[in-house]
Amino acid sequence: MADITDKAREEFFSEAQEIVEGLSRDLLALDDAARKNESDPDLVNDVFRAVHTLKGLSGLFGATRMSTLSHDLEEVLDDLRLGKIPLSREVLDLLFRAVDVYGQLLLAERSMDRPTPPEVDAFLGELAAFARRSVAPASRSDEVYELDAGLLAVLTEYEEHRLRTNIQNGFSLYRIRAKFNLLTIDDELERLKATAKPFGEIITYLPTGDGGDAETIDLEVLMASKSPFERLVEALGTGQVRVEEVPRRLAGAPTPVPPEEVDLRLPSGLAPSIPAPVAPGRPSEIDGLRPPGQGGPREGLSLRSVSQTVRVDIRKLDRLMNIVGELAIVRSSLSRITERVRSNPGLRELGFELHRLHRGFERHLAEMQDGILEVRMVPIGQIFDKLGRVARQATREAGKQVNLVITGAETEVDKLIVEELSDPLMHMVRNAIDHGIEHKEDRLAVGKPEVGTIAINAFQKGSHVLIEIEDDGRGMDRAVLLDTAIRRGFLSEAEARELPQRDVFGLIFLPGFTTKATADMLAGRGVGMDIVKTNISRLGGVIDVQSEKGIGTKMTITLPITLAILSALIVHVEDHTFAVPLSSVQEALVHDPSVVRVVDGRDVMTLRGASLPLVRLAKLFGVADDSRPSTRSRAGFIVVVAAGTRRLGVVVDYLEGQQDIVIKPLGPSLASVRGFAGAAQLGDQRVGLVLDAPALVEEVLAGAEVGKTTLGLRRDVA
Repeated sequence: MADITDKAREEFFSEAQEIVEGLSRDLLALDDAARKNESDPDLVNDVFRAVHTLKGLSGLFGATRMSTLSHDLEEVLDDLRLGKIPLSREVLDLLFRAVDVYGQLLLAERSMDRPTPPEVDAFLGELAAFARRSVAPASRSDEVYELDAGLLAVLTEYEEHRLRTNIQNGFSLYRIRAKFNLLTIDDELERLKATAKPFGEIITYLPTGDGGDAETIDLEVLMASKSPFERLVEALGTGQVRVEEVPRRLAGAPTPVPPEEVDLRLPSGLAPSIPAPVAPGRPSEIDGLRPPGQGGPREGLSLRSVSQTVRVDIRKLDRLMNIVGELAIVRSSLSRITERVRSNPGLRELGFELHRLHRGFERHLAEMQDGILEVRMVPIGQIFDKLGRVARQATREAGKQVNLVITGAETEVDKLIVEELSDPLMHMVRNAIDHGIEHKEDRLAVGKPEVGTIAINAFQKGSHVLIEIEDDGRGMDRAVLLDTAIRRGFLSEAEARELPQRDVFGLIFLPGFTTKATADMLAGRGVGMDIVKTNISRLGGVIDVQSEKGIGTKMTITLPITLAILSALIVHVEDHTFAVPLSSVQEALVHDPSVVRVVDGRDVMTLRGASLPLVRLAKLFGVADDSRPSTRSRAGFIVVVAAGTRRLGVVVDYLEGQQDIVIKPLGPSLASVRGFAGAAQLGDQRVGLVLDAPALVEEVLAGAEVGKTTLGLRRDVA
């Protein structure tokens, strides 16, 4: 069993990563509110609490730099929430940079021997200097209301700041008196806060010290709102909740006693201790309230955790999925044995019993497989949160104004696919900002809004997930792309003239291809989009590009939902067995050589009014048996596979049927071979190669022969 310290460290990294991702989401919302000249104190508080939690975690596990970063960041955020510094662009930039530094520090801590990047120490110094800036104390302005001196005495510094801010903004003050049952106080208080939030801000709430009994407690809630008194009464007033308007102080009335001069001694007869006031958004501090005279936890209360979730290492799920894959092989073997027994007249009764057991085993195995796949699925919004931060930084570097619109963040895909998709999407967003979106002056000149838009949409389609990245920028000019390809030596002039229009946009994925004359911080070196295509292909996906000059560009990524376990069509070519993922198969039909014609040296047939290019797998992989009749005249089957909007007919000898498989990697020596996603053990203990359908479609339609020299399937090396 692993050392407990290692497990605890893994928990630390998982929890810290979740907090940093939540911090990033809150900062994006804060930035959006700042652009609209709005303020959201709850968001600032959420950010403050996240950093405070990271400070405690990092200190517990000896992550010194993370602890230092969190401490200085906490100082800045405390000044921000207390109104000592404004939510300026400088502060937001600092906070966003801190999120990136958290990521670098987590990587350094996890690898142990990985050195901390020098820019991290530079940022820590800059942050410490910012945190030490002196700020002028804010003046009081709450004397205009008749507030009880005892209430003012117990306000925290933050609550005093929120009280001042709301009064300065012209909000009226209201006192809400509520009676709550001690057993349900958390739920009832949260409901009251949720109901009140649309109408204003709850500044503080605290027990009144009277009117309660052993089962209930009275709370006084101070609220600031611009809504009329009657509207608040209508929204909040119930039998247990009473709303009162706090009167304004008359001119010349005495000023309330300053909090530091208030005598906090309790009148005779009150309970010996009254819980301290609870800061907004922190109801958990009321959990310790007990009826007078009872020193221990209230009888009947449960100490069970409210959490119903656990963290699971993805590697453990991989091991479980491998076991399920092995059981699928056992299921297939058991199915064949059952059929053999049932076909024997003397063993027919035993055959029926085996068949019944096989059906039960198959049903439970399917449930187990679905359950593990469900656990592996995560919302793709995990990536989109990071993209918002990338887009914000890139727009500032490019000096452009861009609005990032995201839909479909709840769409779920395999956790491994989500992780591998982060970098490709980041490159595409940065590329759209740099190459696609125009500067404000250029957009206004052609009648576009001065703020550009990049829309990202994710949705499920069958067994695939589609991600669309669309911008309303300048679009791509086919003539410029072809001219650049000729000038940089990617195409000759003759090849450029013959290149189909749909393939022109594919030039942007060539290594080293760029239309920019000079490189800058964002792009121009010709790297990025080729990596995007390579990484997406590695995931079994494809990317399609549509663009119109002056209108914009749309890129569509098509990915399988999971790579863990797949349903595949088992096919045979000569004496070799291959598996084709069903997610890429559109249909299968009998091969009729008489309907095949040759166009530009390539076999083509017409399928429902559209031309379908054909490829003979035996010839493609160099495994054709010369002693047998020509594959062109032989019958067989055609498996129609699709990659995005492109289709290809793969000619095979015969079809064996459908089977669930677990893909195993081919190993380092064959990892770079195009056309294969891996290998799989089949039900009869055979090993079959799994075809990478998107790569096959791309390579064949581009005129290349996949694996001709590196696959090792030809008879001279098989």
